[in-house]
Amino acid sequence: METAAKVGVIFEKILKETVKLRDEQEHDMPLEQAISMVLERHPDLKLEGLDDRILQWCVCRLEAWFAADADEISLKNWDQEHVLTGGHGLMVDGYFPVIQALAQGLDIRLNQRVKKIARQQKGVTVTIEDGTQYSADACIITVPLGVLKANIIKFEPELPSWKSSAIADLGVGIENKVAMHFDKAFWPNVQVLGMVGPTPKTCGYFLNLHKATGHPVLVFMAAGRFAQDVEKLSDKEAVELVMCHLRKMIPDATEPSQYLVSRWGSDPNSLGSYSCDLVGKPSDVCERFSAPVESVLYFAGEAASAEHSGAVHGAYSSGMDAAEECRRRLLMRKGVPDLVQVGAAACEEMADVVAPLQICRT
Repeated sequence: METAAKVGVIFEKILKETVKLRDEQEHDMPLEQAISMVLERHPDLKLEGLDDRILQWCVCRLEAWFAADADEISLKNWDQEHVLTGGHGLMVDGYFPVIQALAQGLDIRLNQRVKKIARQQKGVTVTIEDGTQYSADACIITVPLGVLKANIIKFEPELPSWKSSAIADLGVGIENKVAMHFDKAFWPNVQVLGMVGPTPKTCGYFLNLHKATGHPVLVFMAAGRFAQDVEKLSDKEAVELVMCHLRKMIPDATEPSQYLVSRWGSDPNSLGSYSCDLVGKPSDVCERFSAPVESVLYFAGEAASAEHSGAVHGAYSSGMDAAEECRRRLLMRKGVPDLVQVGAAACEEMADVVAPLQICRT
């Protein structure tokens, strides 16, 4: 533990040096390249042996945060997310209780895959797969970024170039999970089981759900290109690969009795896990992505959140913002006075009693 803590401190120093490097550079570069440049400038930060393997594991964890490899992560934007204060928690019962609470009183139609969104001057028509159409004054689009990038939904007329370029400029990362249920727990009672190696690609980690839930479950996390490779395997092959990694740490590990493998990259309803900032892309891409089109189409979701991209609370807050902007513009269009404006003093008073929804990626 002392060794890991020491390496963690050095890793933080390396990342701080990449920030200085960013300020010096006119052009963007991959975070991986920036780290290499920092180590060349500061040989005292270079590590060897086990320490270096732990450092590679730290990079692996950082890649998992963005669901992308370090050679794809933007130096200019990698640390621009606002990290929430407070401790970490696990959604033991999943997200359903949250969704159920938020959905009360709403008319929600399930299994309605949208194929076309046609906008007119004063409204929009949404066509689903079976040809059914829904007409409304406006539409808030919250489909995953990967679906938008794949052009599965046809827009009539086509989206303006500033909007389509924003969709193209945002990257989509992939992080998959291999969840395995065993007859009994045979591993240490720690939150994370880390697997170190000579490069980030050879590192990995398991989340220990037994510690939080009492169920003998380990979840292997795969991000970036490794996550893409996992999707090419069958469920059985993916589990066999993960078990090979586990047995390097725990040689007498038993076979799982049940398992579940996610495939967010190939799932037609997601085509990726969450957004990431690509190298060399404009800094205003999030603002362009979240901006409405002709006061008829509004965009929300984690990719529309500048401060909390890739997180559930980012998707939630951007949805609230889009709904409020839609409401405000519709009232203006119809000439109805906005009687639901909250003053600054009231906002401060509400902030003391209302807790925001704060949920991370995992």
